[in-house]
Amino acid sequence: WSEANPGRYELVQGEVYAMAAERARRARTRVAVFDALRSAVRGAGVGCEAMPDGMTVRIDAHTAYEPDALIYCGPRLDPDAVEVKGSVVVVEVLSPSTRRTDASEKLVGYFRVPSIQHYLIVDPDRRMVIHHRRAGDRIETAFAQDGTSVLDPPGLTLSIPALFEEP
Repeated sequence: WSEANPGRYELVQGEVYAMAAERARRARTRVAVFDALRSAVRGAGVGCEAMPDGMTVRIDAHTAYEPDALIYCGPRLDPDAVEVKGSVVVVEVLSPSTRRTDASEKLVGYFRVPSIQHYLIVDPDRRMVIHHRRAGDRIETAFAQDGTSVLDPPGLTLSIPALFEEP
């Protein structure tokens, strides 16, 4: 459906929602996040790929999200793929209109996907990252404004300041 309709959408409990317009600060942060993830993947030499926004992560038959960036591991995606199976890291960059959903519904939804090990919520206003990590049958949460964050699996070290660099 989304391929035939211009714009960006998410499927939430069977209903299609158009995604809101984007502010410049959020757009710049989103680009910096993708660049930092791609750099971390390349630096680690792992069999993974960073993907920018626009790719879909299916939660279930009635819910599919488009994170602002993600990392998946495994075989290279088919060039015509729109969904990414096997995502290990998903990232959402906060905006005023998505703050509540990103921190609640999406947090629960993303961790329903067995392959997802890390969910990063990047706050461009506070220059802070909220890192949710799967730890057995629990989810651990850490807050960071500096230093690095370890994403293992897949074995990456991510620079927090790099997430906020101007493109």
